[in-house]
Amino acid sequence: MSISSSDHAVLPENEIVEAVENDAVEAVADATEIVEAADAADTTTDADAAEADADAEPEITFGDLGLPDGVVRKLARNGVHTPFPIQAATIPDALAGKDILGRGRTGSGKTLSFGLPTLARLADGHTEKKKPRAVILTPTRELAMQVADALQPYGDVLGLKMKVVCGGTSMGNQIYALERGVDILVATPGRLRDIINRGACSLENVEVAVLDEADQMSDLGFLPEVTELLDQVPEGGQRMLFSATMENEISTLVKRYLVAPVSHEVDAAQGAVTTMTHHILIVKPRDKAPVTAAIAARKGRTIIFVRTQLGADRIAEQLRDAGVKADALHGGMTQGARTRTLADFKDGYVNALVATDVAARGIHVDGIDLVLNVDPAGDHKDYLHRSGRTARAGRSGTVVSLSLPHQRRQIFRLMEDAGVDATRHIINGGGTFDPEVAEITGARSMTEVQADSAGNAATQAEREVRELTKELERATRRAAELRDEADRLTARAARERGDDPETAVAEATAAAEAVVEAAASVPEQPVAERDERPAREERSSSYDRRPQRDERGNYERDRRGDRGGFNRDDRGGFNRDRRDDRGGRSFER
Repeated sequence: MSISSSDHAVLPENEIVEAVENDAVEAVADATEIVEAADAADTTTDADAAEADADAEPEITFGDLGLPDGVVRKLARNGVHTPFPIQAATIPDALAGKDILGRGRTGSGKTLSFGLPTLARLADGHTEKKKPRAVILTPTRELAMQVADALQPYGDVLGLKMKVVCGGTSMGNQIYALERGVDILVATPGRLRDIINRGACSLENVEVAVLDEADQMSDLGFLPEVTELLDQVPEGGQRMLFSATMENEISTLVKRYLVAPVSHEVDAAQGAVTTMTHHILIVKPRDKAPVTAAIAARKGRTIIFVRTQLGADRIAEQLRDAGVKADALHGGMTQGARTRTLADFKDGYVNALVATDVAARGIHVDGIDLVLNVDPAGDHKDYLHRSGRTARAGRSGTVVSLSLPHQRRQIFRLMEDAGVDATRHIINGGGTFDPEVAEITGARSMTEVQADSAGNAATQAEREVRELTKELERATRRAAELRDEADRLTARAARERGDDPETAVAEATAAAEAVVEAAASVPEQPVAERDERPAREERSSSYDRRPQRDERGNYERDRRGDRGGFNRDDRGGFNRDRRDDRGGRSFER
């Protein structure tokens, strides 16, 4: 039987079946190949993932470093889980009792690197009176306080006592604490030496000695005192020295006091920090103050560096006059004033801190994203210390240096020695910025700052108006209550006298209103007249009391009276003392 069509030739039935079977076999084969290819791809992917997992290093935690469980739990509660590179590298060796030589820029996490192992090693032990078992030397008071603040929570977990010994604070309190027993002493070299000389402290039981920011101590001239203190520490203990740079004097300390030290370096000695950008703004002398004010008026915390204490006070005052919340920090301030200023800066009451190099060494304030160098740094190390106030712990930051035209060569050489690549900008007159620099620094015009200041003042005035309105309402209610009470008592008194109560109340109300109207009708004396009249009288009287001249043009002094007192002449002046025949003064006794 055959089937025909006008369009196609149709195969016989048995051939059709065979063709269908062949197509099915080919389809199955293709599907099998696809499945095998997919399986091979999955196998390859799994193998690659396993190999990648094997190559990836597991994340290190503080618990893996060998610290006590209580300290690890406290770190976790404080939100600190993963150690910084210098911490991960240093803590295991420090726990093993090895001498440590750490080298890293400021803000890299060195405090916990030496502090946590020191606490762990002293956890099981007894401290005698006046004989601490660990001493941490820092170059400045602020750094000593910050080290103690950073370590105290973990010392409390282990039951260890810590005390800060530094200048500008009560020595009596420090001696009293040492007499009761201090496990860890965080001290500046000068004050610690004074306390030792008084017999209130001994370093003969020190097991761990830490020298923090050794390069800063060298710059500040503390190394003779440091060597004097380290010579009193018994041999055989642990020594840890941390410094951003290794100058000749620092190398001498390492060779003299560290035995087979283990070196850990996480940052270059120079300032190549990827999260920090450096800029030089070339300004004319007349534009330096407006540019400084415009940058200081930015939103956020800014630290401004100058070279002298007088310069810090002057610039801070100029910024406050311009409407910027600024304050000065320098070594001429008392420790209490410096502590309050830093607290205001940390709490946000002050946006711009004008500081000198000495005062700002080692201070740590979170959230400083701009450092402004109004005066050039003395050398590249000072520049790096200044820059280290920002871009701390991996955060980003910007360092801006103002340069007068004649200072360009000096600042360019300074940047080269510091190992930083700074972008240069030329600022036009009038304190105006191009958009790029305004974006970099966040500078704002003085008009905008004054507008914000006026807005804040208006808000404060409105708040005072609301408070005064409430106070006026309370006073009005109180006056109405007192008037009702007065009317009631007046009516009662009238009834007792046998008079008409209503008439008595009306007369009393009319008298009170008359008194109020009379008080309101008295013209207020101008403040200037009230203030100037006594001043004029005082100036006149003081002029009359000045010593008067005699006929020869000499000033007359008082003559001594019978009782040894001074006698005034008719004009209120003093007459010159009489001299005796031998030219000496004659005084009656």
